[in-house]
Amino acid sequence: MWLKWRRERTVAMQPTNGYHNGAGQTNRPIIDLRGVVKVYPTPAGPFMALKGIDLAVARGEFLAVVGKSGSGKSTLINMFTGIDHPTDGEVIVADTPIRHLDEGKMAEWRGRTMGIVFQFFQLLPTLTVVENVMIPMDLAGMYGLSERYDRAMHLLDQMGMADDAHKFPAILSAGQAQRAAIARALANDPPILVADEPTGNLDTRNAAIVFDLFMSLAEAGKTIVMVTHDDELARRTQRAVTIADGLIVDETRRE
Repeated sequence: MWLKWRRERTVAMQPTNGYHNGAGQTNRPIIDLRGVVKVYPTPAGPFMALKGIDLAVARGEFLAVVGKSGSGKSTLINMFTGIDHPTDGEVIVADTPIRHLDEGKMAEWRGRTMGIVFQFFQLLPTLTVVENVMIPMDLAGMYGLSERYDRAMHLLDQMGMADDAHKFPAILSAGQAQRAAIARALANDPPILVADEPTGNLDTRNAAIVFDLFMSLAEAGKTIVMVTHDDELARRTQRAVTIADGLIVDETRRE
């Protein structure tokens, strides 16, 4: 399966300048990894965490990335979120070769291009929920000062969290905190949402609620990449790729 996928991917990548449909819209993937290698130095010698990954994610696709701990899942998403840089290969996201961005431009680009949802929420404890949601807008200079609060409240309302907007994160349940984190990730209306084990810290009921929110966002046109250990959730996405030992070893698509 890996070799078949690898050959198809190589053929697909040959026209590197993309193509356009009749309406003039680009059909280039929104996330495009080409031969991505990541090597970390260790006391025992170099460790190759990614071994020449090729991966294209279509605009509006809901992709699951599956694999055991240490397989390279988190390293992979760090490549296209700009949190880390490849040792070799190219990473193009939203038509931007991101390895060439300096730290300042990277932060600005990330704030406008993608929202990131973490397993442990990472809400700032000294700010209320609505203030947490407003932070990305402040950092990226998005929306007018008078619009930010209204937009944050609108997003929290969509997440069923409007009544909790003025609470502090410490008194939220895990499910509430994750929904608040999703609202924060959507603050700047980014085209891409990246979720790293978003249901890993939730009970079954709240995991289902959060996943259904992702499904609704995908149906509305967001590109979603979700890292998960949950095979059942992965089977409900449009496509799932499995990583083992720094390689994509399997791919499944849902009809």
